[in-house]
Amino acid sequence: MAEAAILGFLQNNESIPDSGNFAAELNLDHEEVKNVIKSLQGFRYIEAKELKRETLVLTDEGKKYAAEGSPEFHFFSAVPEEGSISKDDLEKKLDASVFKIGSTQAAKKKWVAMGKQVSRKVQHVEDKVKESLLLIQQGLEIDQESLNSLKARKLIASQGWTGYSDVKKGPSYAPKRKIFATDLTRENLQNWKEMEFKEYNFNAKGQPLDAGHLHPLLKVRKQFKDIFCQMGFEEMPTNNFVESSFWNFDALFQPQQHPARDSHDTFFLKAPSTTRELPEDYVERVKQVHESGGYGSRGYNYDWKREEANKNLLRTHTTAVSSRMLYALAKGPFTPKRYFSIDRVFRNEAVDRTHLAEFHQIEGLICDRGLTLGDLIGVLQAFFSRLGMPKLRFKPAYNPYTEPSMEIFSYHEGLEKWVEIGNSGMFRPEMLQPMGLPEDVRVIAWGLSLERPTMILYGIDNIRDLFGHKVDLDLIKRNPICRVGIE
Repeated sequence: MAEAAILGFLQNNESIPDSGNFAAELNLDHEEVKNVIKSLQGFRYIEAKELKRETLVLTDEGKKYAAEGSPEFHFFSAVPEEGSISKDDLEKKLDASVFKIGSTQAAKKKWVAMGKQVSRKVQHVEDKVKESLLLIQQGLEIDQESLNSLKARKLIASQGWTGYSDVKKGPSYAPKRKIFATDLTRENLQNWKEMEFKEYNFNAKGQPLDAGHLHPLLKVRKQFKDIFCQMGFEEMPTNNFVESSFWNFDALFQPQQHPARDSHDTFFLKAPSTTRELPEDYVERVKQVHESGGYGSRGYNYDWKREEANKNLLRTHTTAVSSRMLYALAKGPFTPKRYFSIDRVFRNEAVDRTHLAEFHQIEGLICDRGLTLGDLIGVLQAFFSRLGMPKLRFKPAYNPYTEPSMEIFSYHEGLEKWVEIGNSGMFRPEMLQPMGLPEDVRVIAWGLSLERPTMILYGIDNIRDLFGHKVDLDLIKRNPICRVGIE
């Protein structure tokens, strides 16, 4: 209906000056008129200019005053023409909001004398507030002083209005819109000479795909994985979240009385509570090195218990996987290897803005003959340089299964200070020799979390906003691609 009205009007008239007035005169919905003008303009049937202006509308309170009158007028009307009325009696006669606002405004306009007794100062008043609101409602102008007063009292508000002006015929104008074929059907192809097809828009965007989105952790994980692969590493299988205490602790030469093996730090399984099988010959060698030492070590000199080693747990680090891989490597003729893993680990920690009970650990190791601490430092320099962290420092540290051990620090340009980014070391002979690896084989290794670099890259200061049930799904949809180490 709106389309026929617009095209028909332009057939006999030069232009439509204002779409708002046009809609009002023909009793049409202005929103529909705007949409039709926009559509006709796209097909070049008409030309039009956008029109914007501010209009005044009544707020809910303003509408109430326009219909019922202002509170000050009601307040004034409740005061007797002669004599006075007590303030308490007047309050009982009026609604609470009318009394509160009306008393203030009537006194401000010097209509009444306020005190314990209230009396009129004038005999007659006009409710200019109501009159002004009604004028605005009709689209008429009022004086600036009244306008400012109504705005101050929040009885009116400005509202943006959009429409079109100077609507006139376009290059493709016709009194009626032509129907263009939009599909290549059999009938359309048979009669293509008589038909007009809609012009194909090669710049139009297609419908947005309802697809999944990669989590920031997965994006950063992919970058770390690519760096390891570029450096010749192969990924270890990390699909077993459940490990035995033997592979998680004992095989790493970590004593059974170590605090990390306490239930306050580790999640132990109730069912199945113990492992079914372990390599017995290897278990015996691990037991011996724990109890009485060997391979140049005095051991820990305690009674090693098999039942402790059999306990099942959620792995506390991916080094449990490394111990399995090195043991498998020791069974055949020795071949140098470079392994890495990036997967989830679990620790019984209090949850706060920087700690979770489950997180992701990145681990890399190199197994070869004659490796030294200098090799470890060189590999770390190459690895972290690819991450965009060329400035490194190392600090001596202690780990049960590495000696020497080093904490890794990098200079953070944004924070302008050195920050800890990981841990590293050389696996001890007490860990490697019981596996059956040759005496001259050394293993250098390092590890760091996946969450910390991800939080830095994506500007997240609370780990619970990155991983867990409190994550905002919009964050997953909006986060940008990750290019670690590339500015």
